[in-house]
Amino acid sequence: TSSNIILLSQSRDSGVQGDSLTILQAPEYVSFQKGDWPISGEKIPDMVALTMGFSVQEDLSWPGLRAGPLFQRPRANVLVVVRGVDSLALPQSVASYPLENPVPFTLDSVAETVHTLFAEDTPVVLQLAPSEERLYMLGKANAVFEDLPVTLQQIRARLSQDGSVLASLPLNSLSRNAEADLLFLSEVQVLHDITALLQRHRHLAKDHSPDLYSLELSGLEELGRRYGQDSSQYQDATAILANVLQKFGEDLFGLYGDSAVVEVVTVKNFEVPLTRKSRSILESKQISNPGSPYNLAYKYNFEYAVIFNIVLWLMIILALAVIVISYNLWNMDPGYDSIIYRMTNQKIRLD
Repeated sequence: TSSNIILLSQSRDSGVQGDSLTILQAPEYVSFQKGDWPISGEKIPDMVALTMGFSVQEDLSWPGLRAGPLFQRPRANVLVVVRGVDSLALPQSVASYPLENPVPFTLDSVAETVHTLFAEDTPVVLQLAPSEERLYMLGKANAVFEDLPVTLQQIRARLSQDGSVLASLPLNSLSRNAEADLLFLSEVQVLHDITALLQRHRHLAKDHSPDLYSLELSGLEELGRRYGQDSSQYQDATAILANVLQKFGEDLFGLYGDSAVVEVVTVKNFEVPLTRKSRSILESKQISNPGSPYNLAYKYNFEYAVIFNIVLWLMIILALAVIVISYNLWNMDPGYDSIIYRMTNQKIRLD
């Protein structure tokens, strides 16, 4: 699946303090500049849209992201929001930025754009919040992730099966029986299962439509409430999650051929309660073509960039050919360059 983009809650990297946005993985043509430029939480959906090559209603006046190639887009974008912690130790990240005004946000607008522009290509759109048992899938995600455990009961049953993360994680002070501990481990299991399913369906990373993943993890938040943020359980879980996210980002980046953006957003506390309207993007009333009263979508497909390139360079070549021919005709000597004067005899030329 073409463009991919990945957003994860931020970590303790480059000395950034407080809530943060960390770019965990990004291709070279998506240029993030290292610096301490803060970004508002409400602007993160616009940033995700721009990394995927989509337009936004208002310009993003943020120096952390530079304009990239017009005809090159990442194949996927993955956003992971981690609640209950302001930073994670993600030393191998591309860049990290302070997050100001941490208001709740969703990627509904980006998902709607993907659905509108690439409806025929059925891209993968997955929005998941295990703690709230909230799942939204679109396109090929319905077939790929149909076996993904969604409810807490399903995820906990998955933890008791073969191949669960319990066999490989250093639990230390975490318990397999405590409610808050199981919620955290369930979210780690979901990350593992998403990677495993994508490895089983590698063809999804090779089509012409971008994929979008939006994950929200609140297990650390529950552990902080249950044991306190100075507890060994919270500290052990923080270290585990940092390692899991680092590997999760590396695996997805590799699956999409080093053409995916993975971002981590860490938010200790949202400024207002996080709510999300449960609706389908298919029910959107937004008019995608303001000039038409019939709500017709723009006629656009992923091959537009290729066709535009072909037409552009063909016109440039034709223009250069006209200039060269015109120049030669202007400077031609009829007595020397014309074939009539060179091939006929003297009598015909005199006549």
